[in-house]
Amino acid sequence: MTENRAIVGEAADKNSPSGPSPKPKKKICCACPETKRLRDECIVEHEESACTKWIEAHKLCLRSEGFNV
Repeated sequence: MTENRAIVGEAADKNSPSGPSPKPKKKICCACPETKRLRDECIVEHEESACTKWIEAHKLCLRSEGFNV
């Protein structure tokens, strides 16, 4: 009976997702400075609705750094 539990446990481990997303290594204010700068400059020069390309690029960068945005 103990062997069956071990086998079931191993199967569950193999089928589980790869685990939680990586923990951010930086503070969010310091992550992705290039996309942040481009996003901020665009918003200052234009309105926010004209900058969705840069906003989304910054969000994508932050997610790649482990932030949940």
